[in-house]
Amino acid sequence: MTKEKRNKLISLNLEEKISISKNIIKEAINKFGRDKIAIAWTGGKDSTTMVWLYREVCNELSIQLPRCIFIDEGDVFDEIIEHIEQTRRKWDIDLTILRNEDILKKIKKIKDIIKIKELNDRNKKELKLIGFEGDEFLFEPESYVGNHLMKTVPLKIFIEENGIEAISTAIRWDEQEAREDEEFFSPRKKPKHTRIHPILHFRERDIWHTILKYKIPYCRLYEQGYRSLGSRYNTQKLSDLPAWEQDLESTPERAGRGQEKEKIMDQLRQLGYM
Repeated sequence: MTKEKRNKLISLNLEEKISISKNIIKEAINKFGRDKIAIAWTGGKDSTTMVWLYREVCNELSIQLPRCIFIDEGDVFDEIIEHIEQTRRKWDIDLTILRNEDILKKIKKIKDIIKIKELNDRNKKELKLIGFEGDEFLFEPESYVGNHLMKTVPLKIFIEENGIEAISTAIRWDEQEAREDEEFFSPRKKPKHTRIHPILHFRERDIWHTILKYKIPYCRLYEQGYRSLGSRYNTQKLSDLPAWEQDLESTPERAGRGQEKEKIMDQLRQLGYM
């Protein structure tokens, strides 16, 4: 997609953007079928808005919502778990929680040492895939190694074991420069599937306008000043104002996130991350 076309979509009004998102979702359901789609739900503002959009479309089509998946990387905010559970019950969501249990059963806290020789064959194989040659590493879910093992690997296994043909994610063009060239439908390999991106054309401000206008549930951490939610150990708020009252246009949305991950986002995405 050309930059000119992207800018045109970004400049549309909110209702036009919502209509485009719904049409993308309808196209995805028509192409893959609801049973072959999984919605990646992080509990954040963007992915909860995406789930709401899917619910609106599914209600219009009189079909059930595709299953949602939540990746527990081992250091999730309690407030996110609370939001996920409350919203799951309220919206009657079929939710599957993905974990790398082989890693989680070997650690108790951030920076615990993981011995490579103690891992199962799949995790050893995935470490070779990313070129890791050490004998051990520290458990940090948002490091290069940690992000791959704790997030991408459980997602890959889920796709392989369930015959999933499409994963819907809530990335946006304006959120991270590594995502600014994405398309609404993006074929992936290893494992073969398609990524669906229904809200690429939304800005951060659009997300909050949608949430507040349509009374979409959100994690209460946003009221405390957090703007982007990652792992608990390296996510911080940069203001005491609620997220939607901050200067969203002139300050970085992900400044409170671990910056090591931000710098290697391209590499992580090539390996299968969101």
